[in-house]
Amino acid sequence: MINIQSRNRALVPEAQAALEQFKYEVANEIGVQVPTTGYWGNMTSRECGSVGGYMVKKMVEAYEKGLAQRR
Repeated sequence: MINIQSRNRALVPEAQAALEQFKYEVANEIGVQVPTTGYWGNMTSRECGSVGGYMVKKMVEAYEKGLAQRR
């Protein structure tokens, strides 16, 4: 028997709403049509990947900016 558990969960559950909002902001910023229903299953892998990739890029930039300001 295979036990499939999702490990795709937020480490800080309180941040879930902010990440959802960030996802939609990034999608609009890069010109990806955002589904109005909240269901992203009809999106292509390329579209979803570009949103996720750009989210990571912006988070890394923000972290690096924070590090630079502390010095």
